[in-house]
Amino acid sequence: MTAKPAAQSSKQVIIHTDGACKGNPGPGGWAAILEYGGVTKEICGSARITTNNRMEMRAVINALDALNRPCAVTVITDSEYVRRGITEWVDGWVRKGWVTSKKEPVKNVDLWKLLLASVARHTPAGGATWSWIKGHAGHDLNERADALASQAAQDANASHPIDLDPAAPAASQSSIWLAS
Repeated sequence: MTAKPAAQSSKQVIIHTDGACKGNPGPGGWAAILEYGGVTKEICGSARITTNNRMEMRAVINALDALNRPCAVTVITDSEYVRRGITEWVDGWVRKGWVTSKKEPVKNVDLWKLLLASVARHTPAGGATWSWIKGHAGHDLNERADALASQAAQDANASHPIDLDPAAPAASQSSIWLAS
């Protein structure tokens, strides 16, 4: 059996993501638009209480996990938190035991670990590249992802999960828990 050249065996997928939150924390939504070979797929979800950063991360994680085999992926996000986190900060956080340069615990470490695992699954096919675009600047698929995420946040209700950082101090979440 002859091995195929990398360009033929890799699957190139482009993912556009966005997260939204009505209040921060508050009801939230995430969305991703996956493009491959002329096919476009939209996915989205909601959380009854969450933060915007968690929704931005959920969009990427869920999009990567929706792919049924390893692919070369380009993630296009308007979240500097996600892009800089995965490309600049996460290696240092891992080396330091999930502590920031200010010696504070990394926020959303549960999702950073999930994101690393989701990205690693695609490494055999070329991994992920990351691109930042300015949000609300007329990029068609970013605008569409924003609309889907905003609608998902609007649709969030008591049947949706609470998605808060499990490592956050309980005192900072007490008013949230009472309100839910």
